[in-house]
Amino acid sequence: MKRARTKISADEARRIALAAQGFANKRPTTRPDTRHLRRVLAQVGLFQIDSVNVLVRSHYLPMFSRLGPYASTILDDAWFGKSRSLFEYWGHMASILPTEFHPLFRWRMAEAERREWGWRMLTGLHERRPGLAEAVLREVEARGPLGAGELKNGGKAAGGWWGWSDGKTALEWLFAAGKVCAAARRGFERLYDLPERVLPREVLALPTPSAEDAQRELVRIASRALGVATEKDLCDYFRIRAKPGKLRIAELIESGDLIPIEVEGWRQRAFLARDASMPRRVDARALLSPFDSLVWERARTERLFDFHYRISLYTPQAQRKHGYYVLPFLLGDRLVGRVDLKSDRANGALLVLAAHAESSANLKEVANALDEELRAMATWLGLERIAIARRGNLAAKLRR
Repeated sequence: MKRARTKISADEARRIALAAQGFANKRPTTRPDTRHLRRVLAQVGLFQIDSVNVLVRSHYLPMFSRLGPYASTILDDAWFGKSRSLFEYWGHMASILPTEFHPLFRWRMAEAERREWGWRMLTGLHERRPGLAEAVLREVEARGPLGAGELKNGGKAAGGWWGWSDGKTALEWLFAAGKVCAAARRGFERLYDLPERVLPREVLALPTPSAEDAQRELVRIASRALGVATEKDLCDYFRIRAKPGKLRIAELIESGDLIPIEVEGWRQRAFLARDASMPRRVDARALLSPFDSLVWERARTERLFDFHYRISLYTPQAQRKHGYYVLPFLLGDRLVGRVDLKSDRANGALLVLAAHAESSANLKEVANALDEELRAMATWLGLERIAIARRGNLAAKLRR
């Protein structure tokens, strides 16, 4: 790409973004292994964690979307196995990140310890039960790894989605402050232990950069993962606040890592990553998690793909337009449809509860491609058949 250009088309921006997220790469012809996991993470930087298990936990889907069927134990082993090359922390939201990123988040841990910004939600505990967090830390030190329900004086959950017990709140504050780590998962319950018993020694020994240096590196990583992005896109990727984010972006422009550019149809100024690739063509085919880094920022998704997408997990059933757990379908370089999916594990079926194509899409072409991807997903999930309901303008073609 010639760097003298100051404007790119909307189509070029879309292909740049897809290439940055790994969708210009051909899927491996051999069974994916840890090398492929490292390659995907080198491009996207992190996987967002979500508790919903209607289809499969969200953090397992980005690898499938980019590589096809793979053994989920690859991710599990890197996350909680002996190699321990991944760790949990607040990256975008709750995230799985490479362990070498740990120093880049120590400024955020320090903010949490000082109870600044987003960590204020946990401060009421300190006033209500002074000394509890310190007591919980001592208990983890003596008995860890522990779940919140195993604490001796953790109290009872208050009910509701975020009705944490005092013990769980203390553990989450300690986790945010870097005093404890996620040592394992029991089902989906996080088990906590001391960092020195969880993270590799060489990771803990890495020097701690200044907040400014760490934020600059995180924005640089975000720029590589996005390819082309607005200021808000760059800051949102690792949830860096607007004021320091603006300063870090200016520094990266000065160093040549970011190139200011105009994108056709974008109202905001854009920035191109220095080494961004712009393929002439992208022939992707992928079902995307609602929390995939390609689509998690809904305004960017609409800007890139002219695709209005909202997750409906918390929408009353009568108001859901496309379904409950709806995955966008990427074909070529376009988002061409959306599918409401569910794993019926008891009956060995992948349920397609609704299938909708975009108005501009070729229904037959989309149905044929989606059929192949659904078959691959069913195989990956160990489900023996696919059951397709009649809801949506794509359902009839897909059923045939």
